Amino acid sequence: MTPSPHPSLYVAPSLDTALDALAERGAEGAPFAGGTWIMRAPIRHERLRPAYVGLGRIPELTRIEVGDSHVSIGAGVTHARLAEALADAPDLQVLAEAAGRSANPAVRRAATLGGNLCTSGFAAADLVPALLCLDAEVEIRSREGTERLALKEFLSIRQSLHPSLLLTRILVPRSPARSAHARLPLRKAGDYPTAIVSLAVTSDDDGRVAQARIAVGSVEAVARRWTRLEAALAGAPLDAGTAHRLATELAGEFTGRDGVEAPGWYRVSVLPALVRRAVAALH
Repeated sequence: MTPSPHPSLYVAPSLDTALDALAERGAEGAPFAGGTWIMRAPIRHERLRPAYVGLGRIPELTRIEVGDSHVSIGAGVTHARLAEALADAPDLQVLAEAAGRSANPAVRRAATLGGNLCTSGFAAADLVPALLCLDAEVEIRSREGTERLALKEFLSIRQSLHPSLLLTRILVPRSPARSAHARLPLRKAGDYPTAIVSLAVTSDDDGRVAQARIAVGSVEAVARRWTRLEAALAGAPLDAGTAHRLATELAGEFTGRDGVEAPGWYRVSVLPALVRRAVAALH
């Protein structure tokens, strides 16, 4: 029998049935939530999976719980809902801005947090650097149990995870930090960003930087923390001009990725300006 050219879609009514379905389908299956990346696979000349497991009817995956010590966000939460839920949280502004300014309104209403984190081929994901600078953790479920990982670790292994595993929740610790998100699209708001800088800064009683957490996205294949710049800012008053100068001195540690929308050298060259913009936004 000739296989069908069209993928099958099983809409799971619960988390347990979704995990069962993913385990049964193995490498031939994949989760389907917002679908904004999967539906464009033919445009990228990528093969669709033969089978998908729909997650849209699972209540656990669409919950947002904002507490005093942490925020729990289901992997099925859309960018639009996330931006709305976190709009009044100063320490989480970086995540609210990343969610509320990514892509365009239509995509933000469909694209999910889990999809943004799991799509390893999408280097320009806004939510990844935002969550990195917030020290987020991810929760992964299988039929055997639950595992929690630092986001940095998850990003390093996401391509090799067994297909029966499912990202279900993201946990973000609360802090007294102020945060901001700066991105540079080339032409218009709907473009993928050429470079992204996300930061969260905690100051001491004298107004000096007690801790800075800075993450860079879209410049390299995988977003990462800018630890040398974090260390350079610590102990001094937070100033946009100083941050720009230090970022200029340290930007050479990045190797920009070449793409149809921008060459690698350009992505690196705009980082200091984005750092300046993000620091200025904190004031």
